[in-house]
Order: sequence, then structure tokens, then C-alpha cells
Amino acid sequence: MPRAWRGAVVLVGVLLAGPAALAAPFTFDDVVAQARDRAAKPYSAPREIPEFMQKLSYNEFRSIRFDAEQSLWRDAGARFEVQLIPAGAYYRRPVKINLVDASGAKPLPFRKDYFVSDNDALARRLPANLGFAGFKLTFPLNRRSVREPVLTFAGASYFRGVGKGNVLGLAARGLAIDTGLMSGEEFPQFVEYWLERPARQAEAMRFYALLDSKRVTGAYQFSVYPGAPTRVDVTAVLFVRDRIELFGAAPLTSMFYYGENTARPVGHWRPEVHASDGLLIQNGTGEWLWNPLLNPKALHVQAFGVNGVKGFGLLQRDTRFDSYQDGETRHDRQPSAWLTPRGDWGRGRIMLIEIPSRDAGNDNVVAFWSPPGPVTAGQRFDLDYRISFGGPEVDHNAPARAINTFVGRGEPLNGEGGGRAYRVVVDFAGDALDKLGPDTLPTADVSAQEGGEVIEQFLTYLEDAKRWRLSILARPAEGKPLALRSALSADGKPVTETWTYTLPEPNTIFGDKE
Repeated sequence: MPRAWRGAVVLVGVLLAGPAALAAPFTFDDVVAQARDRAAKPYSAPREIPEFMQKLSYNEFRSIRFDAEQSLWRDAGARFEVQLIPAGAYYRRPVKINLVDASGAKPLPFRKDYFVSDNDALARRLPANLGFAGFKLTFPLNRRSVREPVLTFAGASYFRGVGKGNVLGLAARGLAIDTGLMSGEEFPQFVEYWLERPARQAEAMRFYALLDSKRVTGAYQFSVYPGAPTRVDVTAVLFVRDRIELFGAAPLTSMFYYGENTARPVGHWRPEVHASDGLLIQNGTGEWLWNPLLNPKALHVQAFGVNGVKGFGLLQRDTRFDSYQDGETRHDRQPSAWLTPRGDWGRGRIMLIEIPSRDAGNDNVVAFWSPPGPVTAGQRFDLDYRISFGGPEVDHNAPARAINTFVGRGEPLNGEGGGRAYRVVVDFAGDALDKLGPDTLPTADVSAQEGGEVIEQFLTYLEDAKRWRLSILARPAEGKPLALRSALSADGKPVTETWTYTLPEPNTIFGDKE
């Protein structure tokens, strides 16, 4: 893989971290050296916490709270602070945390008195050497006097970020290995962190992480810029220990239970339940592609070929409260995540993996970049990219968009068709359409893949809603998914992103049983 502007990212981080970082004898190169050394040795799994701590219920684990008065760097009045997360429940393998300043890197010992709990019996049983699961990076994001989490690292290589006005939603990961394969997924873990002490009025912060698993090691540098959106610049150097069939770089993970394009499960009162509603890709050619998400009956894997991908992300485009009616979870305020590679990543695939889920408690959607084929032992990958956590406008350079996708049983308006057909309705809106002259009408190019058939299509303008509505009646080939693709154009040029949708068989539209 071509090297992706690693030096430039490191330089930016140094300039923003302040004088203390310039003098620090501990640098990202030290983490890279540790990752390289580990890759040359057999994998050794981290220790696990005592069994009774692993068996804590959700509420029991939540009762163990970090004492915010002991936040790291609070005594210095820094804008950035760190709150610690204890190991326990699903966080079974503790991680090491180090603090970095001008004098070097020093381990942060675990202390029980970092945490408080209303459960006195549990508090007494906490092991003195329990360890940390991770940390929350806090910053005055929405109100000048109130620090709140902008980035949370805990569990495997997961981290969740928010921009101004957001609540926690989807997650990013350091790496995905064999996700969706029958052989089973391997979950690499960030096993150690180094947090650089920020200057008092710093607007950005930098830290490092060491990743380890059976088949790969890695060094990561994160530079965080809170705001609208919150930006996270990532530099990663990865060393492959053993062959990996599906190498997932820069993965994003989210939840889609049901939405406007699916049937609502029986008995559920909320109109929609999802943390993201679509995958957006900008290919190296400049084409924008939007693929609405779904909750399949069986594992659903799609691969979108890309060359020099300019960006991809899982977005929550629908930010209307009325779409969810959930005053607690606030899906309408959950962030989108847009990933921008730095440098040319060459040929590869954006993989979209959708996993069946019976409830909203599972992150059942994964998207990542992957090289064209397997990777082998001894390979090194250098990755540089930016993740923007915020509203759906993180893809602000996209053309007019597909803002709604509705799917139902097909009823031909011209009396033809029949069989197992689907009515698919797509709404397009955006500046490129609004700017068309009164004598310029867009046209829709609709195609069906996998042997499917487009029975009818028509495009109308909805004056009150200020959008163009494309209605499609289509039928899949026997035993094949319904695979459709469309975009609007004017004067022979595209004025919208390309909408693509694959509905596997069986599905919820016809009430199919599993």
C-alpha cells in the first residue's frame, strides 16, 4: 500500500501539542518500535480480570463510577481532562495507561479510590489491581464551563466520538480482522495508551496506542480536535504476524434495527430505530455513492470497488426527532462519521457488512476499507486518515442527495407486472437540483443488477417538500436479491449522488420467516 502522508500528520500533531511535547523523549516512533518488536514474537494474551468481575450485570457495572474530581489534569486547569473507566463486565482484559510530559512516559497505577459506587458490597470487593478498561477524553464542547466526553476508548479497539450537539452513537475501531467470514472474527485490542499532557489552553490533544492480536500488531497516533464536527487524525503503522483473509482498515461500526425502508417489527411503537441510516462513499473518480442500510434476515456482505477512495462513512442523515420519537436514546442527535484518507490508498474495496439483529442492543453494521485480497505475514501497512464525528453535513461536498428511501410490496400502476415485485421510492434534494433552470428537468437513470427487471419508473417534483421523487417498480430474478442503482442527471451531467440498494431474499417486506 502506498505510504499515506505519515510525516505530515506527525508534524501537525507536534505543532499543536505545545512545547512540552517537543521536549518529550517519548514519541510515536517508540510505539512503532514496540509494535515491530511484538510482531516478531508469538502473541501473548493479556491477563483477564477475576471471574466475578466479568459476571457483573449491566447495572452493577454502571454503579462503579469514576470520581470526576480526580480527572487527570484538573489541578492544572487544562481544558482537556481524562476520566478513567474500570475493567469489568464485558471489559475483561485491562489495559495499561501512561502519562507523557517533558520528563518522559510514566505508568498510571490503578487505584480503587478513583471510583465511587452506591453498591457498598461491590465497592469493597473491587480488586486492588483490577486495572483500567480505557478512558474518556473530556472537553468544554457545548458549554464553556462544562466538560463532557468527546472521545471514549474502551473495549478491543473501539472508540466513540461526538461533535457539538451530539450524543453517543456509532463507533470507530482501530482494525477489523475477518469480519463477516465463516471462520470467525478476530478482535485486536489496544493494550496500552500514552496520553500527552496538553497545554492549559490547548484546542487539540495527542496520544498514542499499542494494538495487539494473534495476527497483527500496530502503533497508533491520535490527534483530537473537538468541535462541530470533532476531528480525529489517525496515523497507524501495522505489522502482520500471520495471513489475514479480510484485512479491515479504518473500520466504522454502527446499529440499524429498522427504518423507513424496512418493515417495523410487530409491537414496536417507535417509527425508526438506528444509529446510522446509510453508507456514503466518494470514489477516486469523484463519484458519490449512497447505500441505505438494512437489518437482513441473514448475514449480508457487499463489496464496493474503489481506486484512490477519497472518503467513506456511516451517516445518520435523518436528524428529525419525529422519525424516532425517542426522548431517551435520541437517535436524531447521534453522530455521523466521515473518514477521509490522507494520501492515495490505491485499489481496494469498501466493505459493508450487515448482521441480523433481533434488538437495538447490537452493533450490527460494519464498514471498512480493505485491500483487493488477503494480506500475508511480514507485510507492513502505513495508514493516515481523518475521522469527523458530527452531523450528516460531514460530507458537505457531496452533490444533491438521496434523503429518503421507502420500500414496500409492488403494485404496478399500469396493471402489468405481478409476482414478487417491490415498490421503491427515493427522494432526492439539494442545491444542485434547486439551481436547475425552469426549462431544465432532471431525468432518472435506473438499472437493475443480478438479473432483476425494472417494470416501471417515473419522476415527479413535490412542490411542498422541495424534492424530486423517483418511484420504481422492480422485480428480482428468482432466488436473487433485488439490486437497483439510480442517479438524476440534467443536460447529460449527474446532479445527484448515485443511489444504490440491495435487498436480499428473504426479507421483512413480505414478512418472510427466517
